[in-house]
Amino acid sequence: MIALTLARAGADVVVNYNRSEAEARATAREIAARGVESVAIRADVARPKQVEVMFRATQKRFGRLDLLVNNAGIFFPASWDKLSEKDWDRILSVNLKGAFFCAQAAARLMLGGKTGRRTSGGQIINISSLGGLQAWPGYMHYCASKAALIMLTRCLAKALAPRIRVNSVAPGTILFPDEEQDPQIEKIIGATPLKKPGRPEDIAEMVLFLATSAEYVTGQVFAVDGGKSIT
Repeated sequence: MIALTLARAGADVVVNYNRSEAEARATAREIAARGVESVAIRADVARPKQVEVMFRATQKRFGRLDLLVNNAGIFFPASWDKLSEKDWDRILSVNLKGAFFCAQAAARLMLGGKTGRRTSGGQIINISSLGGLQAWPGYMHYCASKAALIMLTRCLAKALAPRIRVNSVAPGTILFPDEEQDPQIEKIIGATPLKKPGRPEDIAEMVLFLATSAEYVTGQVFAVDGGKSIT
């Protein structure tokens, strides 16, 4: 949804995937049908070497990069007494390490460009989570990874200023059209001030806002959660 929303606004889009090749290529075709360029590139963001290859391919294809959306993430429950080292490594490698190395490669490209250093940079938007702002005991490894991503956002915002702005979008309960609500989700929605779940469009529209406006905003976290973070 984020990629399609950016394409509707006129952006050329690189769609990254790891295992979902068919879906990524279908998204790239849908984007191209809107009259902009798009390519799907495979890279496991938990592997910095693959990240480097992806960004080199991006530079070769488009010559520049103006926006990175760090949207890769994994989510699974685990009680504190069952959490293993493998669980920690798995979730941190994607949710935190992957985001950093993508940001690092993106910043180098944004500041260098195809023809040398540019006078302006670009933007990085990290998709964090309400779990980075609240404590969910059954997902403490996930919460820790997203809280760290929020701090990484702030650190990068200071390190890359003034030419690159870095912000984060923290989704709350987002339901997709074909996703059924279970009793636990209903309980969470009931505790949300707006008493309804979010839509994928809500996240995409916030990303678009940050990408096209908000020129005086950096290092901030925008909770798109129906008010759940204030309860």
